[in-house]
Amino acid sequence: MILNLDKWQKESVAAIDAQGRQLTYGELRDFAGQAGQIMPSRSLLFLLVENNVGGIAWTIGNICAGNVPLILNAHLDNQLYRSLFEHYQPPFVCVPDSMADWYPYETIKSCYGYTLMRTRQEACPMHNDLSHLLPTSGSTGSPKLVRHKYENIEAAALNISTFFELTDKDRPLMVLPLYYTMGLSMVFSHFYVGATVLITNQRMTDRGFWLFIKEQHATSFTGVPYSYEILNLMRFYRMDLPDLTLLTQGGGRMSKELNLKFAEYCRDTGKRWIATYGQSECTARMAWLPAKWAIEKVGSIGIAVPNAELSLIDREGNPITTPHTEGEMCYRGKNVTMGYARSRGDLLLGDERHGFIRTGDLAYFDEDGCYYIVGRMGRFLKLFGMRVGLDECERIIKGKYPNVECACVGTDEKMLVYITDELFKEQVKEELVSRLKLVATSFEVRVIKEIPKNEAGKILYVQLENK
Repeated sequence: MILNLDKWQKESVAAIDAQGRQLTYGELRDFAGQAGQIMPSRSLLFLLVENNVGGIAWTIGNICAGNVPLILNAHLDNQLYRSLFEHYQPPFVCVPDSMADWYPYETIKSCYGYTLMRTRQEACPMHNDLSHLLPTSGSTGSPKLVRHKYENIEAAALNISTFFELTDKDRPLMVLPLYYTMGLSMVFSHFYVGATVLITNQRMTDRGFWLFIKEQHATSFTGVPYSYEILNLMRFYRMDLPDLTLLTQGGGRMSKELNLKFAEYCRDTGKRWIATYGQSECTARMAWLPAKWAIEKVGSIGIAVPNAELSLIDREGNPITTPHTEGEMCYRGKNVTMGYARSRGDLLLGDERHGFIRTGDLAYFDEDGCYYIVGRMGRFLKLFGMRVGLDECERIIKGKYPNVECACVGTDEKMLVYITDELFKEQVKEELVSRLKLVATSFEVRVIKEIPKNEAGKILYVQLENK
């Protein structure tokens, strides 16, 4: 069974959620057996999850059973859900019990707070290695999915548990969503060592959130830059959390000032601060900065995770071997996924990457082999830890306001949206906030006379930087 799930005592607790529900390893194994019986072998299902024990049970149980879930936000915008449904036509859909009445499908089974339904779509042929699917852009609803295989799960679990030095005594606090690659990788890596995942959907500003941490003796916290911005405002440094010994960060670039503040806090309190880097295309983690370098090399993504390799190439594809020379960062490892799917038929595709990927990030390395990212070649941002495609956002705006010319650029701190009609300034911002489920400060809408384009009608994004 994957993730060593058959090694742990059946009474050992695999997960606890903020509602007080528990899931043991024995119950998880039993449920995996049930999942293999209530649906035909190798079934495709849309799994709309929340951060609770049931979400973990249905996710891991179905992967273990050999079914292939597309893991989605239970509160995904309905229009985006319909688009994905039309592209992939899943025979089964599973949602929280409280949402089951919203879907016009036949109920098959209710368990762990979720309801499985049959859609009457035909069975979907899929590659034998395909384990699960994740959206490439968690908020925009793009039909492009990342195809993971079982080997990716095992490799990611081994790599992450190794460099974090995880054991069965760990009790990580999971605030990142299950449908988010870094959140799911937390489950993989901690189940791999028989630990207990503490999963919550509470806000960090809720009193219950901190009671949950203290009462359940959380030993680690993993967050994106926005998570640490909130902790910083809450005067986290003054809190008494003796069980919490590891703080980890991923999900996009964090300001050096805030990074250093938490690194120094961990140094002064005997905790470890470990910054990481990754992509969904590589089953989350690809690089980590060892705690010993947290202050000295603040801002670096560090070195490749165990059993993997980072490298740089120049514009001609030649290897870069000298420090402080910028190039495109590449990655090689068993956690590199099979490739993308853009339609139902793509689920039959085999491994198109063969363990190697060009990340699209521009970077350099120093004399110690630690990497520093300086920019992106691709058109996407990571806003508050959520990867958002700039082209997809333009399509969202054009879909809502067909007569509005727009162009999206920006950084991981803020998306800049350029439009040519002042009347739509607030509506455009409200549409992006609503559809992407991100805070309003993630976007700045600017009105200009004309979107710069070349003779072929393609937008000249570089010129927008000067506007």
